[in-house]
Amino acid sequence: MSAGRHSQAQLEPRNAPAVSYWPARLDLLQGASGLLLVLFMWAHMTFVSSILVSEEAMYRVSLMFEGYYVFGSSHPWLVSVVALAITALLMLHAVLAMRKFPQNARQYADFLAHRRRMHHTDTTLWWWQLVTGFLLFFMAPAHLYTMFSQADQIGPYASSWRVYSTQWPLYLVLLVVVEIHAALGLYRLIVKWGWLRSVSRKYLRMIIGGLAVYLVLHGVSTLLAYYKLGETLRDTPGLRYQPVEVHP
Repeated sequence: MSAGRHSQAQLEPRNAPAVSYWPARLDLLQGASGLLLVLFMWAHMTFVSSILVSEEAMYRVSLMFEGYYVFGSSHPWLVSVVALAITALLMLHAVLAMRKFPQNARQYADFLAHRRRMHHTDTTLWWWQLVTGFLLFFMAPAHLYTMFSQADQIGPYASSWRVYSTQWPLYLVLLVVVEIHAALGLYRLIVKWGWLRSVSRKYLRMIIGGLAVYLVLHGVSTLLAYYKLGETLRDTPGLRYQPVEVHP
């Protein structure tokens, strides 16, 4: 019995560090926050693309977000609350993701050299996820601040004029970058947590890549619809912030 205890004691390191579960917890929180942002982005695109149906359809969507169908009157501050919540979620996701970023020029140089030598698809995709995430860190807050500060101007006319007059370049670049980042993040989540194990990585990349291309094209069509409507408002400034006539 004494020999058995002695043998086991030899196998166990004397000053073994305590196991920390925080890295795994932070990874889980990073993945969950990213997934929530992807789902919100898809829902946001669905609602915004209601302009492709009609101006009235888009106006009904804006009334819904302002709580009109619950309270019987519009409360634009609800849009501001949603914008603040998404901003907080975005900040949380960014802080968690930055743990994985190279921390200095030497680490960047080592990673780039490693990527060139390996020619590994997933490593290259991670690099593009990092680049698009960096761009979103600057572009997404600009859009969210607009939604926060102009919550009473999310109807079809006001949104169209905003797109046409000033913000279409931002929205176009933001659309492409966010779809690429979301697709890469979703792919890495599926691979990391072992979802869809019966699907090979090659086909998984094809499926998610095809979805991203579709969403970009759909988003561009939506952006063009807003731009064209905004162009018609160029000579009618009084109509830019008017509500749409809603039929029962």
